[in-house]
Amino acid sequence: MNYLGYDLKPFIINALKDLKFKSFTDVQKRTFDSLKTDKNILAKSKTGSGKTHAFLIPIFNDLDPNLKEVQATIITPTKELALQIYKVAQHIASFSSDEISIRNYAGGTDRDREISKLKSTTPQIVIGTPGKINDLAVKENALKIYTSKYFVIDEVDMAFEQGFSEDLDHITSVCINARMMFFSATISEHITPYIKKYMTNVEEVSIKDNTTLNIKHIWLPLKHKERYDCLKTLLNTFNPFFCIVFCNKKEEAKELYGLMSKDNYSVTMLQGDMSPRERKRVLNECKDLKYQFLVATDLAARGIDIEGVSHIINYTLPSDYEFYIHRSGRTGRMYNSGVVYTLYEDLDDAYLNNLEKKGVKPEYFEIKNGEIQPYKGRNMREKRIKPETDYEKQARKYIKKDTKVKPGYKKEREAKVKDLALKLKQRDKRKKK
Repeated sequence: MNYLGYDLKPFIINALKDLKFKSFTDVQKRTFDSLKTDKNILAKSKTGSGKTHAFLIPIFNDLDPNLKEVQATIITPTKELALQIYKVAQHIASFSSDEISIRNYAGGTDRDREISKLKSTTPQIVIGTPGKINDLAVKENALKIYTSKYFVIDEVDMAFEQGFSEDLDHITSVCINARMMFFSATISEHITPYIKKYMTNVEEVSIKDNTTLNIKHIWLPLKHKERYDCLKTLLNTFNPFFCIVFCNKKEEAKELYGLMSKDNYSVTMLQGDMSPRERKRVLNECKDLKYQFLVATDLAARGIDIEGVSHIINYTLPSDYEFYIHRSGRTGRMYNSGVVYTLYEDLDDAYLNNLEKKGVKPEYFEIKNGEIQPYKGRNMREKRIKPETDYEKQARKYIKKDTKVKPGYKKEREAKVKDLALKLKQRDKRKKK
């Protein structure tokens, strides 16, 4: 049956109607069109653009319910994202008159029980994290994913960032004959060798990042005020439907959560020290709107879909520019609007300049007399921003970028650039003498 321009099985159409799909997003259309060829797909698209349905719809449309073997393997870097995709897949399958077996394999489950169950029954769609799938499919050979017609990695760049390269290498070599679909918000240099190794005959799907179209970015200087005092002033100015407050480190998140709880904000927390069970509980409570605020580390910045996030607050700026975009992508999803507030210091000027170069168009506000007010000038930072000298430009060419980015890396590199520029300037002065 034809639905929104594509030939889909009736049960898939019913599932999409239940979700009130009025049209497909750009990444969905481009993926569906690319699948008409025999090419593998490398898709780059921002978070919140509909990537999950982009790969699940073709998988279900091509799935044979009478074939009791693994027909699709879907890999994702986090347990939370795996569970989220699993729930979306279950929703689609619930409209099928034929039973479709879907299983989610992530950490924190009974390994022996899973292996025992696989001896008697085989799932048709497998969803899981790299470590778990590698254990069951490669090490134990209990999960027969080599029969997969489709092999999907969602958030492939994040999977590499979290150190799953070896697991992915083993898994991909088993699924080498499957149609490959890799999805990511960014395509960075450190995943290029892996893609070249396994992805031949590739169709690249690159969707322009329109993050700023639906999201307002408001930047607030601390001006030597206490960070938490500025946050409280900010929170007095609006009443969010649901707001995520991002911190860089779990220790910082714990401290902020304690301060906000003490001040009676309706707040919960999501960070790396929590068990899978605790994280699952927090996400479910957030989706049920039990709380108004979620204090989180970047664990929650990628792939976690909490409907109705109206505001994002960068309590501290992430070390990597891309994570600013990922954090922002938690709001303004699927054509809704959102607001991103960012607290910054004078030392963040170079960082913020780069964000503007990447297309982020901020509005400048300031905290004045206990209120948040628009800054009347064009850019409150431009008076402090000095043009880069020839010595600094020369020094920047010699200070190589590290492949492994650590917290504070940008500031350290800028300090090295300025130090080398000063030495170059002093050297030239000595030559003139």
